[in-house]
Amino acid sequence: MTESTGSESERMVVTQVFNAPRELVWKAWTEPQYVMQWWGPKGFTAPICRMDLRVGGRSLFCMKAPDGQEFWNAVEYLEIVLHQKIVSSMYFSDSEGNKIDPAELGIEHEAIDGACDVTLFEDLGTGQAKLTFIGNESTESAKESGQMEGWNQILEKLATVVAELAPAK
Repeated sequence: MTESTGSESERMVVTQVFNAPRELVWKAWTEPQYVMQWWGPKGFTAPICRMDLRVGGRSLFCMKAPDGQEFWNAVEYLEIVLHQKIVSSMYFSDSEGNKIDPAELGIEHEAIDGACDVTLFEDLGTGQAKLTFIGNESTESAKESGQMEGWNQILEKLATVVAELAPAK
């Protein structure tokens, strides 16, 4: 994995506004049965999702490509503020959650040295919420590697899950 230094303003940021309360967006983001419906870009599935959502806890996700290739990600939770914020360290892993170099998978990933992933959940009032995901790589690198497009697709899939969970108005 290549590492670089950069300021917060250079980091990849993706956002999505939901027509649902913040607590419902949190639920869809943090409960395995819902995460399995949105984890991965369009065309990918998530057949395995194990989550231990607590500070010091870890999660393990399998993302399966349309051609059947599996990509594993693990997450370690560093800070959790209920319904507001999750700070975590996400990395490519094997099926046991052991960290592996993305290059082994043919993936260019340039993490910003010392950067964590930050997910923010904002109550916009009137039954709307905004999710902001700040990744651990630069915007430029995320665009070049396809991470930016992938995360935008993930948030679109998440919006579908949240809409299905939201009570009809």
